[in-house]
Amino acid sequence: MATLVGGITTSHVPAIGRAIAQGLQDEPYWKPFFDGFVPVRRWLHDTARPDVVVVIYNDHGLNFFLDKMPTFAVGAAPEYLNADEGWGIPQVPAFRGEQDLSWHLIESLVADEFDLTTCQEMVVDHAFTLPMALLWPDQAWPVRVVPVCINTVQLPLPSARRCHALGEAIGRAVRAWRADQRVLVLGTGGLSHQLDGPRAGFINKAFDLRFMDSLVTEPRWATQYSTHELVEHAGTQGVELLMWLATRAALGEQVREVHRNYHIPISNTASGLMVLEPVAAQTALHPA
Repeated sequence: MATLVGGITTSHVPAIGRAIAQGLQDEPYWKPFFDGFVPVRRWLHDTARPDVVVVIYNDHGLNFFLDKMPTFAVGAAPEYLNADEGWGIPQVPAFRGEQDLSWHLIESLVADEFDLTTCQEMVVDHAFTLPMALLWPDQAWPVRVVPVCINTVQLPLPSARRCHALGEAIGRAVRAWRADQRVLVLGTGGLSHQLDGPRAGFINKAFDLRFMDSLVTEPRWATQYSTHELVEHAGTQGVELLMWLATRAALGEQVREVHRNYHIPISNTASGLMVLEPVAAQTALHPA
């Protein structure tokens, strides 16, 4: 059976891509953000050693647009490319798909009564590519991938409770996958930010930190809030924390926090980063 080695949650602001392209990692504005990933890359190389990454993210119009916006979509393609989104982010090398896990995940989620859009051809946007580039800066991707999209763009959105249940179902499916593979879950988006309207530039540090704490000690804490309440607390685009919630739910009841970083602002956005390990996986990850 597969081993679920942990979860990483991180922001995916397009400006990160421009900073990478322009080599601004050591600039005072960017350094606190990029430095947060140094111990994460060490953990990936020395401890987690994933073979496959399930990336839970939201598409911003590159693959799905307002005329066709699935609530949940899973990629089942042999490879995934990105394209120009208008942000000036360079194209990255193709990602190899893990089709066996994709179809296993699709079949398992449908059996758990999730209605999915299955994508045998799929392009991926900055919400997918930038976190991957932060984890593997050389972009020589050592892992295969399975994209999972959650709609956080157009109402109606799935509830926090539903996204938590999706994450639980993903975790069950990964653990039941009959493959000797190490699987990482990567959730991207958020934290608090609002890019338009009267509250443009809104950041709620207190809520962000409480939410991050809850992922360790109270993983269902955010499910008490409706979508509108999450927007009130975290901003219109801050509802992307649903991807963090699904990632945490995939890891099981108890986790160990390996690392976190929180930095504001990055392009009017609160930037968060966490690394979590399932407690049940501690023996496999840290053998005596």
